Amino acid sequence: MADVAAEAHVSVKTVSRVVNREPGVRRDTEQRVRGVIDRIGFMRHDGARILRQGRTQTIALVVEDLANPFYSQISAAVEREARIRQHQLITASAEGSPTRERVVLEGLINRRVDGLVVVPAGEQPVVDPTVSASGTPIVYVDRPVRGEPCDTVISDNPGGVRSAVEHLVANGHRRIAFLGDDAEFWTARQRREAFVGIHDALGLPGDTRVVMGPHTADSLATRLSAWSRERTPVTAVITGNNRVTLAALHAMRAVGVEMGLVGYDDFELADLVEPAVTVVHQDPASIGQKAVLQLFARLLGDESPAQTVVMPTRLIVRESGRLPATARLRKALP
Repeated sequence: MADVAAEAHVSVKTVSRVVNREPGVRRDTEQRVRGVIDRIGFMRHDGARILRQGRTQTIALVVEDLANPFYSQISAAVEREARIRQHQLITASAEGSPTRERVVLEGLINRRVDGLVVVPAGEQPVVDPTVSASGTPIVYVDRPVRGEPCDTVISDNPGGVRSAVEHLVANGHRRIAFLGDDAEFWTARQRREAFVGIHDALGLPGDTRVVMGPHTADSLATRLSAWSRERTPVTAVITGNNRVTLAALHAMRAVGVEMGLVGYDDFELADLVEPAVTVVHQDPASIGQKAVLQLFARLLGDESPAQTVVMPTRLIVRESGRLPATARLRKALP
């Protein structure tokens, strides 16, 4: 900028005004400065602008697993809203590790991101002096953290599970089981507790059948096979998320078990599987959008109390919730 000023015989401040399209520069002076810029070349130093403004026009998203379609849809929604507001998005994965989450957040804070959308790896808040001292706004997604109130966007997990159980009951199922994810996750426990509660409230027969993860192909095959051979066999299962749903589908095919199925989370090709899979749809795009809009509200000066937003779920009914033919036959026999 100093070279342009010397060549055009003006001050550095005048060059700055021309470059930033500020008022107060005579037209002939502006034309002379722009002529010099075109002749010798000039690139505005965004780093200096950032230091002046105290903002980097960058936000970050930290999720559990970038390969999971649920999180990739959240990421797409966050990126879209960031782009509309002329912000860049940095996306990272904590891989389900609170330790890695601390490292990732510290790195992002050191890069001076303006705000963060985080799927927390654990329920304890990140205790890190760098993160705490920065005052960087954070919005949590999918799972809350304990301690101080903070902005959080979650799904209606109890409502989603309730819709799944009621759908199966309406289709004639009475022996219904639940295959959940790892109970270390808040969402997994929420869905398990919702299943137990609605199972008891509806007075379904027998003990509640609940098995939590992590699962393997062999463990699921063994469990489903055992349930199908009981004197009064299980006729349907509800799976706790899309990973468990896919594993259960593979296990059912491997051991030749026919059961009704409702999966928590929609997944690609769910409508093309035979039978097409009924799912509890969380709408991750809306969740991501809601979270990033709350983040931008904070960046614009919203100092209202922290809020927790519960996003509704929707049951997408396909074919897999029907009572299997063998169960219908048993039901019809005297």
